Amino acid sequence: QVQLVESGGGLVQAGGSLRLSCVASGRTFSSYAMGWFRQAPGKEREFVAAISGTGGSTDIADAVKDRFTISRENAKKTVTLQMNSLKPEDTAVYYCAVGRLGLHTTNAYDYWGQGTQVTVSS
Repeated sequence: QVQLVESGGGLVQAGGSLRLSCVASGRTFSSYAMGWFRQAPGKEREFVAAISGTGGSTDIADAVKDRFTISRENAKKTVTLQMNSLKPEDTAVYYCAVGRLGLHTTNAYDYWGQGTQVTVSS
């Protein structure tokens, strides 16, 4: 069993930055890939980014590839999503999850956090 807690969301103006963090419970954090998804009102949950257990490989959605960065610190059981040059269309609830690198569907991820709201004003 893994529990995930996200933080770092908030309200920011377009062009600004936010740094989301996700802290995991459990003793085998470094053995599994971690991902970030987001869900805007009225839309399906979509893949944003993922990182391998060692942190050596990442996978970033095309929509955010030049603006978002994912990283992890296994000693702190934390995965981070650095979001720069934010746009109003980035507004969504952002979720971290345990899953498989290279897969972008929600059913490839097993454990989910409660989400953190990101709102980007124009």
